[in-house]
Amino acid sequence: MTSVQDYSSISCCCNLEWLSSTGVVKRTVRTKTGQLSVVRNEFRDLFIALASRETNQKFSLKGVVIHKKFANEGKATLKFPDLLLNLFISNAAPAQLIMFLKALFVKMTSSKASPKVSTRDKLLSVKQQGVQEISPLSSKDAQRVNAMLKSEGSKKRPREEENTVSSGPEKKVCLKSLANLTEEQKEVLDAVKNGANVFFTGSAGTGKSFLLQHLINCLRPDVTCATASTGSAACLIGGTTLHSFAGIGDGEGTIERCIQLARRPVCIQNWRRCKHLIIDEISMVESSYFQKLERVARELRSFDKPFGGIQLIVCGDFLQLPPVSKSKDKFCFMSDAWQSCRFRTYYLQQVHRQNDPTFISILNSVRLGNLKEDMVEALKNTETQIIEKKGVLATRLCCHTKEAKMINDSNLEKLTGESKTYSAVDEPPNASKTLDDCTPVESSLTLKIGAQVMLLKNVSVSQGLVNGARGVIAKFEKGAPVVEFLCGATYTVKWEKWTTRTANGGMMHRKQLPLRLAWAFSIHKSQGLTLDCVEMALEKTFEAGQAYVALSRAKSLETMRVIGFNAKQVWADPDVIQFYRGILSEVSMNDHMKPRAVTKSKPGAKKLVNKFKHIPLVSIS
Repeated sequence: MTSVQDYSSISCCCNLEWLSSTGVVKRTVRTKTGQLSVVRNEFRDLFIALASRETNQKFSLKGVVIHKKFANEGKATLKFPDLLLNLFISNAAPAQLIMFLKALFVKMTSSKASPKVSTRDKLLSVKQQGVQEISPLSSKDAQRVNAMLKSEGSKKRPREEENTVSSGPEKKVCLKSLANLTEEQKEVLDAVKNGANVFFTGSAGTGKSFLLQHLINCLRPDVTCATASTGSAACLIGGTTLHSFAGIGDGEGTIERCIQLARRPVCIQNWRRCKHLIIDEISMVESSYFQKLERVARELRSFDKPFGGIQLIVCGDFLQLPPVSKSKDKFCFMSDAWQSCRFRTYYLQQVHRQNDPTFISILNSVRLGNLKEDMVEALKNTETQIIEKKGVLATRLCCHTKEAKMINDSNLEKLTGESKTYSAVDEPPNASKTLDDCTPVESSLTLKIGAQVMLLKNVSVSQGLVNGARGVIAKFEKGAPVVEFLCGATYTVKWEKWTTRTANGGMMHRKQLPLRLAWAFSIHKSQGLTLDCVEMALEKTFEAGQAYVALSRAKSLETMRVIGFNAKQVWADPDVIQFYRGILSEVSMNDHMKPRAVTKSKPGAKKLVNKFKHIPLVSIS
């Protein structure tokens, strides 16, 4: 069956500029919200139509040049040289914009084969001059265009410039969406599109961060605020910290003081423009802070609905690292504000990080603090495993950041040979301290031949050069480190760029080598990583879920080593277990929530509910 999808229209902001023959802007039209559509007239000529409050116009796509350099930010430019016109697209959902531009290219390329109609025939036509929507795209459209490009090379294609939407003979047009979501992930996406407050959770490696990034790409940037409870998590989703967005500091003051702080011009603007508030790593947001956020939102937006009518999309696993708090009611799900939001809850089950069912079962039991004897034995047996190879030593996961730094510094000092130091380039320069907290790379990185390192960015997924890949410095070539990775690849490391947002919507950038010393790593810093050679001693665990976060970084039992394991090192917070019992039972019974991710799409859903049901509500610590 031929797949059919309609990407022929998009909602966005548009600016039109009409130019003189010398390139001077003669007239402009700005639209806050418009609908762009690709249409045809009766002679099958392609046009782009703009419908908005300010204007309704259509322009022939003949000779158009399409720039897509900033499509991932929801921006693009269409230049019409024959019409002396520029059309600037902004504030489009990035995922939809990219697919719209692909559809535009396919239709423009296909139209080259359309029969030409003479001017005389057009004038003699008795049909009404009108336009109609183009037919939805199908896989056959892409196949036909790919065949045409292969046979014609670079001829008869829409004009190209740097970063334009184009496809040379060596490339292919792909009409698949940017992310291949599972059925349970699609459920979450549908709920978000329908405007519900959504909370999705699941164990480590179930694709929560992947799904969250896709949701961000499907929402309008100007009314979407992507935040996270920590700077590193915020950097991963291209957002800002929740504290920076909210503008109420650490929330320690009275509610009156918090409202006063949030009334500052930049902060109040954030709250009033926000329609979709995304919070990643929600498990580390304290109950009292969440409660104050809800009150501040209602007050600043002058709208007496939960969070002042903002749609909340929150993600995280409360069975991982908890908030830093001495309060008994420390988790945000314990607050009245959480209850008032009436979240539609989804529990993701499909694990993508690990493939071994035995290891996945052990991790699930560790997560719940309910290990069986055979599982304890399996973890103890890893202590004697030899997992080092190709000169790559196992990364030691530590409970404290200072301990990890001390191990790295002492091992680097023991290496002989010349050291090379790489200093980050920060923009703006005075943002270094903030970027230290928000990016995974350090402002200063010192390396030597033989240094154990970890890659901190996806460079080539097909080669195994992904975030968390382990390697060793083999040599320096023209000043750049050459790393031999455990996956078998040898890579000359190039500078990469990290971007994070400020509270007022500005951008901060850091350029640095995507490496970090990897003799040791803190458990907290390892969240989100997949490690292919890891060692841990868990006797110093001091938080519920800490052992689980450490163990779940490994790909399999064969790539990890646990030293001196004891079942007492593993426990789950009884309040969290009770919370998950409640949401799983509610999800199972409440058809209004329709969480197929828990009750319908997975045959093991009932087992999952029963697992929580039989966990004793007493911690093992």
